[in-house]
Amino acid sequence: MPKRSEEMLMDVWMSLLLVWITSVPSISMTPITGQSRSIQTGGSAVVASGLGEGQRLLSRAKRGWVWNQMFVLEEFSGPDPILVGRLHTDLDVGNKNIKYVLAGEGAGTIFAINELTGDIHAMKRLDREEKAEYTLTAQVVNADTDKPLEPPSEFIIKVQDINDNPPQFIEGPYHASVPEMSAVGTPVTRVTATDADDPVYGNSAKLVYSILEGQPYFSVDPNSATIKIALHGMDREMREEYLVVIQAKDMGGHMGGLSGTTTVTVTLTDINDNPPKFSKSLYEFVITEDLPIGKMGGKVKANDRDIGENAKSTYSIIEGDDQGAFEIVTDTQTQEGILRLKKPLDYETKRAYTLKVEATNIRTEPSSSGPFKDTATMKIVVEDSDEPPVFSKPVYLLKVNENAPINTVIGTVTARDPDASGSLVRYFIDRHTDLERQFNINVDDGKITLAKPLDRETDMWHNITVTATEVRNHSQISRAVVAIRVMDINDNAPEFATEYEAFLCENGKPGQVIQTVSAVDKDDPIQGHYFDYRLVPEMLNNPNFTIKNNQDNSISVLAKHDTFRRQKQEMYFLPIIVTDNGNPPMSSTNTLTIRVCGCSKDGIVQSCNVEAYVLPIGLSMGALIAILACIILLLVVLFVTLRRHKNEPLIIKDDEDVRENIIRYDDEGGGEEDTEAFDIATLQNPDGINGYLPRKDIKPDLQFMPRAGQHSGPNGVDVDEFINVRLHEADNDPTAPPYDSIQIYGYEGRGSIAGSLSSLETASSDSDQNYDYLREWGPRFRRLGELYSVGESDRET
Repeated sequence: MPKRSEEMLMDVWMSLLLVWITSVPSISMTPITGQSRSIQTGGSAVVASGLGEGQRLLSRAKRGWVWNQMFVLEEFSGPDPILVGRLHTDLDVGNKNIKYVLAGEGAGTIFAINELTGDIHAMKRLDREEKAEYTLTAQVVNADTDKPLEPPSEFIIKVQDINDNPPQFIEGPYHASVPEMSAVGTPVTRVTATDADDPVYGNSAKLVYSILEGQPYFSVDPNSATIKIALHGMDREMREEYLVVIQAKDMGGHMGGLSGTTTVTVTLTDINDNPPKFSKSLYEFVITEDLPIGKMGGKVKANDRDIGENAKSTYSIIEGDDQGAFEIVTDTQTQEGILRLKKPLDYETKRAYTLKVEATNIRTEPSSSGPFKDTATMKIVVEDSDEPPVFSKPVYLLKVNENAPINTVIGTVTARDPDASGSLVRYFIDRHTDLERQFNINVDDGKITLAKPLDRETDMWHNITVTATEVRNHSQISRAVVAIRVMDINDNAPEFATEYEAFLCENGKPGQVIQTVSAVDKDDPIQGHYFDYRLVPEMLNNPNFTIKNNQDNSISVLAKHDTFRRQKQEMYFLPIIVTDNGNPPMSSTNTLTIRVCGCSKDGIVQSCNVEAYVLPIGLSMGALIAILACIILLLVVLFVTLRRHKNEPLIIKDDEDVRENIIRYDDEGGGEEDTEAFDIATLQNPDGINGYLPRKDIKPDLQFMPRAGQHSGPNGVDVDEFINVRLHEADNDPTAPPYDSIQIYGYEGRGSIAGSLSSLETASSDSDQNYDYLREWGPRFRRLGELYSVGESDRET
């Protein structure tokens, strides 16, 4: 073997074996007189010497042996225990009676010591990753007495690492993403592997990364384990997901090193690198002309290879001859362009339309090159359909004078069939809008005439609906609103705005304004109202009152003198004629009532009747107040008395039976005295009534002869006859006042094959009755017969 190799091998074994460092024994050089004896040990020793009687000299000497850390190779296995090292002390010379003792971590189980030689052996295979070092204690004792010959010494046994653990990716497998079309060298993600071997000793934990699968798309940095893009132009639309396998190898990547792998799933995220694309360049649609506004006429779709927000597009019409008849909107759910109608179509006017539609991406990438849009052509064909008639106007405005004669032509509505065939049209009035049937229409020409006289003051406007129907297809109906305004004519006379009542003070002055009067007119002339007021001819020269025009359609009534007295005349009536300016003029006579009143000096009205003026002549004001106070006092006393009487409680004696009492509360009946007007005997079967039962609530002046009991056979009196007889007797009873009572007729009559169902008067018990006949009455009485029927055993029980 070459000399260099031998040196390297010796270095390795020297690192694995125990290095004993033996120091030169140190003997204390203490002067001794007399006889002495010294003991050296590998540790601190105590030297004792006999100097004389009772004298002792103590001195310290250095330990005679030391050792460094011991090392043992991990994972070492063989047929024999491995020698770790040897302990030695200076006491071990010749045949001294000593032995070595080992204590501490693993002593006796993992490590064993030869008591005689001090050799330490590892009894088991050691794993540095489980425990890297062991602390033990060595001591020399007497082999016979186990008495320590020196203090214990501590030392460490370190487990030396070998490359026995492969790298591991604790966090794997990994998932990463990177935008598509990323540049070469763009970092994707970073992986990390760990090695349980000792990173300080050797290269057992030095890792190097490499890519096993994923070329040529990705690469990995051998030291940092950063995965990067390695290929230009990676398109998500071509391939979206890649599987990359990364290897980590220890020993710096050299041969013989251990390795571990992990997988990284790399997903390319989408960017907007694809424009929308129509599947066709020309779309054709057929739409009927009666398609309602806002309804869909067709739909198109531009496909985008991108996803998410990058695939969303918006649609618009950029060219076309539709003149605003169509619009296209985007369905956000399906990303389709919906063609909708904005204006009505007319086959007879225009039968085809051509539109150019554009689809544009909503989102664009700054780094991407456009344009991100596409165009297509739409050809729309209008299909003819049977349309309803079309009125010349949607709303007609007509006028008619009030009080116009019946059958007056108010106006005409016209409608036509827009179809090419041109069907005839019939006109009708929707009577739901003309409940009073005030108008008629000619079914052929649409002339609207008056059916009843109109009054503008009642209704100024009349809104009716006229329908037009095709003759050949009655289902085709259209409607138009006809607003008829009733024009005013002067047919109402003006009249006072309200019922005026004027008050004139006795002490008034001549020319004083008594009342201002205005008028109203129900008519509404275009030039406005102007009223003319004048007194009736017979009152023109009256000596009491006159009128003055205020030039605002009102007048003022003036007094001519100041000698008005209530004793002479209390009330005056002034007729006034009011005329309007209509053609022909209309007028009415209205009467103004003027009362003469007593007033204060300030002209405030105090009293307007003659009695109030005459009464103070005989009585003073104090007397009037005293009389009024007396009247009020009497009314209060009377009210309190009546209230107290009404609140008195009803006293009932203990021995009275109040079950049949009827309490009187100011009614017209018998009241409290009528307590025995009701007798239960009158309600019983007339067959069981014999004799006369007199009334107990009154003492009649005339003795009424008792009626004989009626004895009828089984087929005799029924309920109706019984009631009529009782009513007749009550009406002709002179001793019966009109008492209020409650009549209850509990008699069930005769003639029924079932007899009476009541058991109140029966003389037999339930056990004596035989109800088997109830089963023969039919299905309605079958359940009743089962309830009342009993067997022989039940009867005996």
